[in-house]
Amino acid sequence: MSVTIRRAGPEDVDTILALIHELAEFEREPEAVLASREDLLRDGFGERPLFTVDLACEAQAPERVLGMALYFPNYSTWEGKRGIYLEELYVRPSARRRGIGRTLILHLARELKRTGGARLDLSVLDWNQPARDFYAALGFDDQATWRPYRLTGEALTRAAESG
Repeated sequence: MSVTIRRAGPEDVDTILALIHELAEFEREPEAVLASREDLLRDGFGERPLFTVDLACEAQAPERVLGMALYFPNYSTWEGKRGIYLEELYVRPSARRRGIGRTLILHLARELKRTGGARLDLSVLDWNQPARDFYAALGFDDQATWRPYRLTGEALTRAAESG
């Protein structure tokens, strides 16, 4: 199967949201998705987009979306260069094991190098060994010495309201 990668537009928001819901199901947290169609339109396709989505589509049927990469810029203070954080890489189950995830990653790597970027960062759930093996095979380093932290919900509210 031949695949093409294209930049998503506002007309793709319903598909992007469906892919996000499919990923949440896979990650065993279907109720965790709070993002709405309006959120994605505003934050991805408004005046100042906060993220970018590239879609993997079947070349012979470009309307058939097989997967996506949703990412946003970051910055390496040590290297003094931009990078990207890959928030979501998702390939639909019916399209897996065909190199689509790899195609999306290599597309991002080429784009980063073309624009002078320094690194591509992402996180993987510790129980998702197939994904961990996939990223390792592509040359990603496991950053096991770095522990992710997140401030959200009530803790974020308390922090924002504290003196």
